Amino acid sequence: MQPVTLTRYLVEEQRAGRISAELRQLISVVVRACTTISIAVGKGALGGVLGEAGTGNVQGEAQKKLDVISNEILLEANAWGGHLAACASEEMDHCQPVPDEFPKGHFLLLFDPLDGSSNIDVNVSVGTIFSVLRCPDDCTEPKDEDFLQPGREQVAAGYCIYGPQTMLVLTTGHGTHAFTLDREQGLFVLTQRDMQVPPATKEFALNMSNQRHWEPQMQAYVGDLLAGTDGPRGKDFNMRWIASMVADVHRILTRGGIFIYPWDAKDASKAGKLRLMYEANPMGMLVEQAGGLASTGRERILDIQPDQLHQRVPVFIGSREEVEAAERYHAQG
Repeated sequence: MQPVTLTRYLVEEQRAGRISAELRQLISVVVRACTTISIAVGKGALGGVLGEAGTGNVQGEAQKKLDVISNEILLEANAWGGHLAACASEEMDHCQPVPDEFPKGHFLLLFDPLDGSSNIDVNVSVGTIFSVLRCPDDCTEPKDEDFLQPGREQVAAGYCIYGPQTMLVLTTGHGTHAFTLDREQGLFVLTQRDMQVPPATKEFALNMSNQRHWEPQMQAYVGDLLAGTDGPRGKDFNMRWIASMVADVHRILTRGGIFIYPWDAKDASKAGKLRLMYEANPMGMLVEQAGGLASTGRERILDIQPDQLHQRVPVFIGSREEVEAAERYHAQG
């Protein structure tokens, strides 16, 4: 059987009326940019891309060289195609409208150019996360507030993971599908259609070093996970933690589990660690389209009305039954 390339898949989705030509072009450009990032990541020290950039992002975090390079690759690739009105990046203070010399499209693109960048120098999987929204009809000059739409309004979301294989995981609201990069041909090929997150799990992904900072409901939930067959959950759980959301969520999409980054008191002024617009919303859409759930522990992530571009939230995402269990614990307080 002839392999289905990403290009063919998108054309067939357009012919079926599920996506527009403009959205097809936008996704194609984003994925081409991810292919370029994959090459840069793959070169590592040979390409002179490892180490610190000597700069910080809007959150005050030190940037890696590849953070800056990946951000520039995505901005340049999407500037001139005519499918975008503006971009917003985790690495930039404010959104960036399409330059005036280029035609403007009807979509807004948000991205985390290199998620898990703390792992770059030790050769652990990292990735690019992206989210697509419609630009409001009455918007002529996009501003930050035009991006502040609930995650349920996303028209597409995806990530590329740069690991032993470079893979794209994509949804346009009609299931979650995986594509693998054929490096010899430079093409993404459909390798898994309609991914499904198993509803139950015995695995959780969590940074246990923050345990002393958690609120009581979170302490109780994880305490019962760790109690195993002798505890109220009645089964033994395994912990996996890569410290790259793309890598952890990719494992969960493949074989189930729950990824957790709760609120903690280490910096009580922040509502959470992860960014709603660049991480929680796109990953939430991908996981929900695969039958899982995405929650803050108290509400559905995709229903949150954002109030700022770099808003943070707690995240519980993955197998449906386990996310529901975490919500029951948090409802007790």
